[in-house]
Amino acid sequence: MDAADNTIRVWDPIVRIGHWALVLSFFVAYFTEDDFLTQHVWAGYVVGVVVCIRLVWGLIGSKHARFSDFVQSPAKTIRHLGDLIGRRTKRYIGHNPAGGAMIVALLIGLSGTVYSGLVLYAIEENSGPLAGWVSDNSTSTSLPAIISTALADEDDDDSDDEREEHEDEAGEEFWEEVHEFFANFMLLLIVLHVAGVLYSSYVEKENLPKAMFTGRKRID
Repeated sequence: MDAADNTIRVWDPIVRIGHWALVLSFFVAYFTEDDFLTQHVWAGYVVGVVVCIRLVWGLIGSKHARFSDFVQSPAKTIRHLGDLIGRRTKRYIGHNPAGGAMIVALLIGLSGTVYSGLVLYAIEENSGPLAGWVSDNSTSTSLPAIISTALADEDDDDSDDEREEHEDEAGEEFWEEVHEFFANFMLLLIVLHVAGVLYSSYVEKENLPKAMFTGRKRID
């Protein structure tokens, strides 16, 4: 607590640096894609590393960084959203229930984006940490069983080489679609997140973006 400026430290450096590193690296990855593959891949690695650190920090970090501090039940989160819309919500020093739910959704979305990207990178370029796993397993084993079965039925009259080629192409297409889905899903979450932060800042009369830079919030 700092009596001089009536603020209290809430967000530690790991939370703040990780937050802005995710913002930067995600958008670098999103806007580079296949045109600048090296930049895209390294930005994706940064996202993956920061997500891993944040997951660990959510268990052992400072008070307001821990999941136990801001992850609430669905009922309480929905009730908070109603109070927020009605501008009668109470103020939270850490993340409010809606913010906590958004953090969980963002971490899930980022994890899905990174994992699908790593699988796709291994399939297309035979590179990355999953390259060995993909090469040791046929692409069809990394597809949902229903898709693999459908391909097998369609390819009954094909040679083994043709069937394998079809499975490889289907596997690549499947993971491309999964990766694209998660990337676009993340973009939607980010828009909702920014809108929620701005609205909460207005209702609670708290500059939340500034707090994520400075790590400090007003005491009352």
